[in-house]
Amino acid sequence: MDVEVTRSQVGGHSRAPPSKSYTHRAVLAAGYSDGATVADPLVSADTRATMRAVEAFGGHVDRETGDRRLDVEGFDGRPGVPADVIDCANSGTTMRLVTACAALADGLTVLTGDDSLRSRPQGPLLDAVEQLGGRGESTRDNGQAPLVVGGGVDGGTVSIPGDVSSQYITALLMAGAVTDTGVTVDLETELKSAPYVDITLEVLTEFGIEATETADGYRVPGGQTYDRTEAYAVPGDFSSMSYLLAAGAVAGGDDGVVVEGARPSAQGDSAIVDVLERMGADVAWDRAAGEITVRESALSGIEVAVDDTPDLLPTIAVLGAVADGDTRIVDCEHVRYKETDRVRAMATELEKLGAEVSEERDTLTVHGNDSRLRGATVAGHDDHRIVMALSVAGLVAEGTTTVEGADHVDVSFPGFFDALYDLGAELEKHER
Repeated sequence: MDVEVTRSQVGGHSRAPPSKSYTHRAVLAAGYSDGATVADPLVSADTRATMRAVEAFGGHVDRETGDRRLDVEGFDGRPGVPADVIDCANSGTTMRLVTACAALADGLTVLTGDDSLRSRPQGPLLDAVEQLGGRGESTRDNGQAPLVVGGGVDGGTVSIPGDVSSQYITALLMAGAVTDTGVTVDLETELKSAPYVDITLEVLTEFGIEATETADGYRVPGGQTYDRTEAYAVPGDFSSMSYLLAAGAVAGGDDGVVVEGARPSAQGDSAIVDVLERMGADVAWDRAAGEITVRESALSGIEVAVDDTPDLLPTIAVLGAVADGDTRIVDCEHVRYKETDRVRAMATELEKLGAEVSEERDTLTVHGNDSRLRGATVAGHDDHRIVMALSVAGLVAEGTTTVEGADHVDVSFPGFFDALYDLGAELEKHER
């Protein structure tokens, strides 16, 4: 599907979708238990991949109640050996969390995904599995999927880099809780995207699991049981919310956009509120009500480090294209290893729209004073975050912007274009 977005003013109320990060973790935590309910989940392409994995390991996810609740029958600590290959589709979170889970099984699990996922790095996690005495192999011997994992690991100590993906640590902590002796994770390098591990620790606590940060990394004792008697409620997603907030800042007029479901949590991407404030946006966060209001504002370029908030890079890049002066996004090399190289993708597509951009390995600079956005046809790079960010740019570009591959928003925000339309955006969907 392609979407045409014509320059528009937006305004009104919109609700953030549930958090993808929390949903992945909660569904798998419920899978590790003997059964639990996940309320207000995000049901999207990515999280459905995690649901399928839970079922492949012997659990069951009842989706008959719709998107408001998932009743999960778990595999009670130890996964069974899947009867077939687990297809993680485009979900890197699923593949990494499931890799550590598969290492608990006595037999072997084969994990694969789409073209993009089969190009993403998994080598450090496979090495960690082998440090624990399991089997972790890439079929092409290049550290990328398809993967073969198993061995019935029972705990131990692993040494792993922290600057490739925090999901490695999340996977090991979640699996380590049900091993005999637990897992200690020693970080070889500084941890990038640390708030995502904080999310993991928060979810683990909610399911009765103890895990702690240590001087060198993290430790989760073994012999624990995942247990949750009350339904676990998934909070709103600040990564997805960032596009609605950006839309308000660049095209929200005097009335602005009010985003509901924005209650505080461990999500690092809530930093988007601070970014908007620093750029000069008229933004107010009522934390008790869980509402953020942002009005169209004159923005100024700033420097933003995204070492802990990689998913915000596309949003910040678009804000920089509208702002006065330069917006420098630094500490972003790890953002190149997402669904696509998001640094290169945003530089390429913003230039098509008339932005002036400078790209270095670890820095993306958008020169706002030299940028005049005008409608063009841009590629979504099969990446939900690129699609949504470019659609926000289309709200302020002269004329009409066509975003190709727009259906990829289903990964994290299936109702994104409906939300934009309801806010007043002029857009049309075209099936290919």
